[in-house]
Amino acid sequence: MPFAHLNDRTLISVSGPDAEHFLQNILTTDLDALAAGEAKPGALLAPQGKILFDFLISRAGENAFRLECRADVADDFLRRLMLYRLRAKVEIAKQDQSLVTAAWGDDSTASHSDSTSLADTRFRGLSVKRSYGGSTNGGDAGAWLALRIANGVAESGSDYQLGDAFPHDVLLDESGGVGFSKGCYVGQEVVSRMHHRGTARRRVLIASAQAPLPAAGAELTVAGRPVGVLGSVAGKTGLAIARIDRVKAAVDAGQPVMAGDVSVTLAIPPGAKFTFPQDAASAEDA
Repeated sequence: MPFAHLNDRTLISVSGPDAEHFLQNILTTDLDALAAGEAKPGALLAPQGKILFDFLISRAGENAFRLECRADVADDFLRRLMLYRLRAKVEIAKQDQSLVTAAWGDDSTASHSDSTSLADTRFRGLSVKRSYGGSTNGGDAGAWLALRIANGVAESGSDYQLGDAFPHDVLLDESGGVGFSKGCYVGQEVVSRMHHRGTARRRVLIASAQAPLPAAGAELTVAGRPVGVLGSVAGKTGLAIARIDRVKAAVDAGQPVMAGDVSVTLAIPPGAKFTFPQDAASAEDA
């Protein structure tokens, strides 16, 4: 079974009598729909609706939760959570020695960890587990990257910058990372309006080419006009966040989408429910 030790991840614990109520009121994830044994995506947003921090959240017992996030922003994330705590009866702490492992395939189990095994719900129709604690050696980081790309699973840092993307841009609306019926949370009004008006135009797409793609951050253009940006890249495939209306208009007009001097094909990730707009010209003018 393939696995990868994720050195760039860490855990923040939130526990106490008010933990669930506290998190439900500030995060995008609907904790009422979070089952034991699951790790669901989510975000803490700015009031304007853009992602300040992204994470995977799971239950860690009664009145206790784990927030798995990027290690390099964990301290900032913890401080932001503390600002919202006010008088809530919760304890918030970073687990400096946490070990995060991803395993996947038909036989993905917790064999590389003796602690916790959780289903990573971002992957549709594929068994992917997150393991916390224990010990491991080796692993295949390249295979993990290829798996994320093939399934359209975007993460901040690799695929977009914090403070620069809405939840819809990175498919949190489709991966269970946003609860549209849970009530208010920080940034909820903007996200809900975007969802119900159907105005989300930037989306994660899978980029493929006949030649190696440029590095992450390369601009995607049509006739010199920007339509998106490349994220994670593995050889001839990668992730991109692009304007789907402009991509559809280019396809309809027979114009190539370019990443530098490489022509790319952009496809909707498997299992995604969004589609390219039927009338791209009208969508772009709206």
